[in-house]
Amino acid sequence: MIKFAFPFYAAFLLLAACKDKQEKTNPVEEKITESVYASGIVKSSNQYQVYSSVNGLIAEVLVTEGSLVNKGDALMRLINTSAQLNADNAQLTADYAAANANTEKLSELKASIEQAKNKMDNDALLKERQQNLWAQQIGTRNELEQRELAYKNSLKAYEAATLRYAQLQKQISFQEKQSKKNVQIATTLAGDFTIKSETAGKVYTVLKEKGEMVNTQTAVALIGDATNFIVELQIDEYDITKVKPGQKIVLNMDSYKGQVFEAIITKINPIMNERTKTFTAEASFVEKPALLYPNLTCEANIIIQQKEKAITIPRSYLTDSSFVLLENKEKRKVTTGLKDYQKVEILSGLTVKDVLIKPAP
Repeated sequence: MIKFAFPFYAAFLLLAACKDKQEKTNPVEEKITESVYASGIVKSSNQYQVYSSVNGLIAEVLVTEGSLVNKGDALMRLINTSAQLNADNAQLTADYAAANANTEKLSELKASIEQAKNKMDNDALLKERQQNLWAQQIGTRNELEQRELAYKNSLKAYEAATLRYAQLQKQISFQEKQSKKNVQIATTLAGDFTIKSETAGKVYTVLKEKGEMVNTQTAVALIGDATNFIVELQIDEYDITKVKPGQKIVLNMDSYKGQVFEAIITKINPIMNERTKTFTAEASFVEKPALLYPNLTCEANIIIQQKEKAITIPRSYLTDSSFVLLENKEKRKVTTGLKDYQKVEILSGLTVKDVLIKPAP
């Protein structure tokens, strides 16, 4: 009998010890905050990648990392010999087609019009004189008809000269406008070989060097605001319906360990990234850190709801989503409210006097 009594006694002591070590807790009245986790990076306001609109070889890099630029400032120049020659040629054509370069042609036609008008006026007087003579039975019918025919011919000659002058004016005007447009097109194409900044700000990265080839598909620089920064967050699709503009964010950054910063949601992009299953949101700092750089990483908690006084228990004491285990082994149903990563609010079913047992894992 003594041989079997010891194992039984040891098992009894082990069971009793496990019973004594079973974790217990009481509901607590305290503040609870429900939040949504998001990861993100710091970005400069108006941050964008600079691309060339043409392919070419870099002849000159005009900025360095940290340079401050204004909108329209040149960043790089590409070799543009052919484009510049085309622009110069277009300007020569425009100068040739300009109205003031065609004054001789216009003056010549004006003289022709004046000459035709004088002849027409003279033929009109001769016709009128012959008609008066014919009315007095002087002269012949043939002489009258000749005067009338001469007047008609001179009238047509005058109208033709006037029409040629109007047509030349239209032609010169059209050619002048067309050549000016060609100059604008050629100048624009030549200007495309100078890569310019679209905004005022700071050059954060220069990605190409003198002598390198650039194309329209590869960025050559990164530019953004020099002093204003935003936070770009990635929010899981499971949580996106809880997030709205104006909500407060509590965030921390590896570059400022131990410090917490506040921000406000300002924008939510309305389309999900199918690859990452996340939505992109933007937030602005309430009070930004003293020094920031683009692409600093951060982790954020977006505050959804807060309660100053709530009865809470650790989330690990909740079982089957809505049940707890009391000290007397009773399994009781509770109604839950706000949740954070550690606690859950109990709306009904428990008081601060109840003692709970942590369920077995």
